Amino acid sequence: MLDIKMFRENSELIEKAMKSRWQNPPTKEILELDKEWRASLRETDELRHKRNEISLKVAQLLKEGKGAEKLKEESARIKREIEESEEKTKELKEKRDNLLLYVPNIPHSSVPQGKDESENVVVRKIGEPKKFDFAPKAHWELGEKLGILDFERGAKLAGARFTVLKREAAQLERALVNFMLDLAHTEGYAEIAPPYMVNRKTMTGTGQLPKFAEDLYLCERDDLFLIPTAEVPLTNLFAGETLEEKELPIYLTAYTPCFRREAGSHGKDTRGIIRQHQFDKVELVKIVKPENSYKELEALVKDAGKVLEKLGLPYRVVELCAGDLGFSASKTYDLEVWMAGQSKYKEISSCSNCESFQARRMFMRYHTAGNNFEFPHTLNGSALAVGRTLAAIMEYYQQKDGSIVVPEALRKYVNFEKISVK
Repeated sequence: MLDIKMFRENSELIEKAMKSRWQNPPTKEILELDKEWRASLRETDELRHKRNEISLKVAQLLKEGKGAEKLKEESARIKREIEESEEKTKELKEKRDNLLLYVPNIPHSSVPQGKDESENVVVRKIGEPKKFDFAPKAHWELGEKLGILDFERGAKLAGARFTVLKREAAQLERALVNFMLDLAHTEGYAEIAPPYMVNRKTMTGTGQLPKFAEDLYLCERDDLFLIPTAEVPLTNLFAGETLEEKELPIYLTAYTPCFRREAGSHGKDTRGIIRQHQFDKVELVKIVKPENSYKELEALVKDAGKVLEKLGLPYRVVELCAGDLGFSASKTYDLEVWMAGQSKYKEISSCSNCESFQARRMFMRYHTAGNNFEFPHTLNGSALAVGRTLAAIMEYYQQKDGSIVVPEALRKYVNFEKISVK
């Protein structure tokens, strides 16, 4: 959430930033409600001051043995006015703050201008895609022929965009999770096993609510949401808390299944396991001091990239333009892996610096050495989306006979080196 002071003091900056995002936030309405709220707050304070003065006069009259009935009646009347004014002040603040929750973060000054993903900027490429002496197949075709991906039974059990992984595919998925967590551990991330369901306050803290409710799975009876990413519980671990400066930076990692309705993505990646309603992911989260956050972002991108490099998968780093930024992000790099069977790069990780946007929403602060309180910056990144990594391995390591060679880095996690037709 953006600081209301920014709206008061520099609304033009916010308007400009939102235009770069192709957004039209209710800035005018927020400022009007804020003005009414401050006026109501002053009115309440004035009424309290007036009532306090009357109370002093009543006390003095009683001390002198005189009657004070009229003043007592006036005090009672002002008390009712205070209660009404307090309720009005509360309602105005709630309306203002609710509108603030719909305003996205301000892009960092280094973010390139652009309307959508077509205007994102390729920063660098790592690894050169190998050339096949045969026409490589897409992972869904390979998976069905090898009998390790079952799309029909997945749809039978749960509907479209659910898949059953069988035998070697299930083992490789588990191997990838362990491999990614082990690698994160060597980079200094503390492993967490969080809940897979969270409450509304937690979803609001990282920016999923209220704006993106339609993309979430809600268990109505308990009013709990299935998490769309481990970023949600990991970042919210310290919601409402005040950390000490010496505790920062905090690096966290977690494996979780993730659940997304994928609202608005109809027609995108409908084949295979690239865009599923349920998928596995290993997430990296950082909570850091503001002055270090952009250095930490570059390090986060490298940490996610190491997973692909150790698996021998070519990829590229893409800087998102302002119009393609996620709601909570100030700056984002996507890692896109080479999908050999489709001859294209596909997003496999998104690494973002949210600056103080999420910390402010969840009121997570830290106590500085100078005895002040500041909001830390939060960062998050996938390392990696497990299903997409599996798909990339299947396509890149496929052989002419339809078999798939297991990457060297994963062989200690499984008891096979190749997946062949049974």
